[in-house]
Order: sequence, then C-alpha cells, then structure tokens
Amino acid sequence: MPILVKLNLIRGNNGATLFELSDRINVPEAILSSLEKGETKWLRFGMLEMICEELKCQPGDILEYVPKK
Repeated sequence: MPILVKLNLIRGNNGATLFELSDRINVPEAILSSLEKGETKWLRFGMLEMICEELKCQPGDILEYVPKK
C-alpha cells in the first residue's frame, strides 16, 4: 500500500490508548483500529482534523506516501 499510516506511533508518543483517542474524538474504536492497521480504504478530512487536534500533530505525522517499487 503506498500510504503508510503511522497513527499508532503518534498515539503512543502522546500516551493515548486507542480507546482513549476514540472516546475523546467520538469516533468508534473499530474505525481507528482499521485506520491504524492500514485496512481502511478512505479517511475523511474531518476525522483527520480531530485526530490531529487531539494528538497535537500534523497530517503528515500520521500519513506517509511510500512509492511502489
């Protein structure tokens, strides 16, 4: 997958569990878990904004483009 999701690293650096982040931004834990695992096919800007606001980070801290080889 050319988009690498680094939510678990950023979340860990902020000391937030997946459950805590889910509760704080009111997004189901299952959706955040799928995002962390790279299993999701889409990401709404609103959700990305809430994650960044809560974890005090930038979208580029969470998502990285990795070209196919």
